[in-house]
Amino acid sequence: MKLRRVVVTGLGALTPIGNNVEEYWNALINGVSGAAPITYFDTTNFKTKFACEVKNFKVEDFIDRKEARKMDRYAQYAIVSSDEAVKDANFDFDKLDKDRVGVIWGSGIGGLETFQEEVMNFAAGNGTPKFNPFFIPKMIADIAGGHISMKYGFRGPNFTTVSACASSTNALIDAFNYIRLGHADVMVTGGSEAAVTIAGMGGFNAMHALSTRNDDPKTASRPMDKDRDGFVLGEGAGALIIEEYEHAIVRGATIYCEIGGGGMSADAHHITAPHPEGLGAKNVMLNCLRDAGLQPTDVDAVNMHGTSTPLGDIAESKAILEVFGEHAYNLNLNSTKSMTGHLLGAAGAIEAIASILSIKHGIVPPTINHFTDDENIDPKLNFTFNKAQKRDVKVAISNTFGFGGHNACVLVKKLEL
Repeated sequence: MKLRRVVVTGLGALTPIGNNVEEYWNALINGVSGAAPITYFDTTNFKTKFACEVKNFKVEDFIDRKEARKMDRYAQYAIVSSDEAVKDANFDFDKLDKDRVGVIWGSGIGGLETFQEEVMNFAAGNGTPKFNPFFIPKMIADIAGGHISMKYGFRGPNFTTVSACASSTNALIDAFNYIRLGHADVMVTGGSEAAVTIAGMGGFNAMHALSTRNDDPKTASRPMDKDRDGFVLGEGAGALIIEEYEHAIVRGATIYCEIGGGGMSADAHHITAPHPEGLGAKNVMLNCLRDAGLQPTDVDAVNMHGTSTPLGDIAESKAILEVFGEHAYNLNLNSTKSMTGHLLGAAGAIEAIASILSIKHGIVPPTINHFTDDENIDPKLNFTFNKAQKRDVKVAISNTFGFGGHNACVLVKKLEL
C-alpha cells in the first residue's frame, strides 16, 4: 500500500524557558538557561538543589481549579501544551471528523508527585488507608492522553507510550505511523513530565545521574564539555498536531513541515548506561534515514540527545561519526538540554519542536555552557557552541535515548509540494 504523507500543523510548549512556543523559541535562540534553585520543596539535605522548573505557571489560568485538583502536574502540563497546539492548528470543529482524530501521548514516569504525596501521607498516619479517591487516576501514565481526548471529544486511537526518555519521540512516531497507514487523519501527540519532586530528585541523585554543581546551576547542563558532571532535571510538556497532507491542504491549514520518517532501536547493553560505542544510537539514526528514504548527506542538523552525562555524550558523538562519515563535519549539531535541562519523557516532543522551528526560521539554537573541549569528542564537529547559527535547514533529525536502552529518532523536513 502507498503510505500517506504526514505534516505538522500545530505546536504547543510549556517549558522551563518559556510557557508557550514563542517564548520557548526566543529563549532557545538567545541561549537562556532554565536552571535555578528548586522552589517546590526543601532541598537542604539533597545532593542536588537545583532543576529546570516551569516558572510563573498558574494552573487556574488554564484549567478550572476543581478539575485541576483531579490531575497530577504532568497531566496539567499536557492539557496546557495540547490546548496551545490545537488552537495553533485552527480547526473548524464543526467540520472535523472526531472519530478520525486520535491522541498518542508519552510520559516516562507519569504522576510521580501524586504517588509520592499519597504514600508519604499514609506513612505519616496511623495505618488506616485513607487515600484520595483520585489517587490512581491522577497517577497513571496514560491519563494525560485521556484528558486531552475528553476535552475535545477526539475518539480516534488513544494510548500512551512509556520508554523512559524516548517516550514522546516514540509517541510521535506511533502517531505518524497511524496516520500514514490510514488509521487516523489527525493526531495530537507529544509528552509531559513533572518529576522535579522529592522522589524524583532523590532517586536520580542516588544513581549519581544528576549534576551537583549547586554553586552555578545555570551552567550545570554542559553537553560535550569536558567538565560535565550529569544532567539537570527538567519538567514541562510539548505537543504537536500532525495531520495527513491532503486533509491539511483541503482545510487550508498552515503547515510547518513534513515528517519524513522515524527510527527505533535498542542498545541491549545496560539498564542505564549507553552502549560505549554508540551502537544503538547509530542503528536508530540509520533506521530513521532508511524509513525516510534519505541519505546521511541529506541531513543538515541533528538535535542530539546530549544530556551532559560523561558517557552519553561520547557515545552519541561516536555514533554520529559512524552514520554520517565526513558529512558529520558539515552538520549543525546541538543539545537544547543545555538550556531546558532534561525533560525525561517530554524531551523528545520539545526537541522535535526545536528542530521544526529551526526549519521554519533558518536558525539552529546553540549548545550553551561550553568552556573546555573534551579530548574524547572530535573537536571538528560543529556543536553550535554558545551562540545560535543561521542555516537553511531542509532536513533535521532529533534523537532521544532512554534508560533500558530505548532509542528513538524522528526526521522532519521542509515541505515539498
